[in-house]
Amino acid sequence: MQEVILALIAGLVVGLIFAFLKLPLPAPPVLSGIMGIVGVYMGGMLYQQYIAPLFS
Repeated sequence: MQEVILALIAGLVVGLIFAFLKLPLPAPPVLSGIMGIVGVYMGGMLYQQYIAPLFS
C-alpha cells in the first residue's frame, strides 16, 4: 500500500510541475492510456507466472 501512496504523491508532484511550467501533461488519453498500462502489467505478470518457468 505504501508503494501506491508514494506513486500517487509522485504523480501529483509531476502533474503540478508540468501545469506550473504550462507544459502538456506527460500522460496518454485517459481510458486508452489506463488500459495500455493495465495491459503491460498483465503481460508482465503472465510472463512471470507461465512463460518464465518454462525456461528455468
